[in-house]
Amino acid sequence: KHLMASIDQSLARMQLDYVDLFYIHRYDPMTPLDETLQALVDIVRSGKALYIGISRWPLEALKYANTFLKAQGCPPLIFQGRLNLLDRAVQEEGIPDHCAAEGLGFISFSALAQGLLTPRYLEGIPENSRMARGGSLQPDKLTSSLMSYLNTLQATALACGETLTTLSLAWVLAQRGVTSVLVGVRTPEQLKEVLRSANTSSHLCCEL
Repeated sequence: KHLMASIDQSLARMQLDYVDLFYIHRYDPMTPLDETLQALVDIVRSGKALYIGISRWPLEALKYANTFLKAQGCPPLIFQGRLNLLDRAVQEEGIPDHCAAEGLGFISFSALAQGLLTPRYLEGIPENSRMARGGSLQPDKLTSSLMSYLNTLQATALACGETLTTLSLAWVLAQRGVTSVLVGVRTPEQLKEVLRSANTSSHLCCEL
């Protein structure tokens, strides 16, 4: 009931009859999994969403969901997980490999680690940066060892005619199972830089 109410409210706010993709975010161990998955099936069958996406679920829950939804004729389209050069936990868990084997798309969010994998923090914490303002990116995250690693990555990128940003995004795109990345840009120049990452050497990226 909660999921159905959620999509009804979202559709009303957006003044739409349906959405192309409806994400189920974060795994809820307190709710019976079959109940959650059946609600997703009902959403698709009611025409309120064309496809289902799963975000930030553990591997075993994803496997179960994939099997359940396929059996109901509503296979999930994509999995969303955090993957970048500083956080490879989802990769170590085996989720992108599972997605590749099952024909399920994988999209990475926070591919630039909230801006850490850009030149912005190579010399410390700049004024008016996300880290300087506080919030989810805390100053103690930027350790001396991390700064050293970031500068090493930057040097590698520059030697190849790239930037830390394009190299970091290209590394994510080069990983097995990854089909896309989520990025945020504020200027046309940032968008052009992001788009260049698609042409960066996958051989170099895989060795990082």
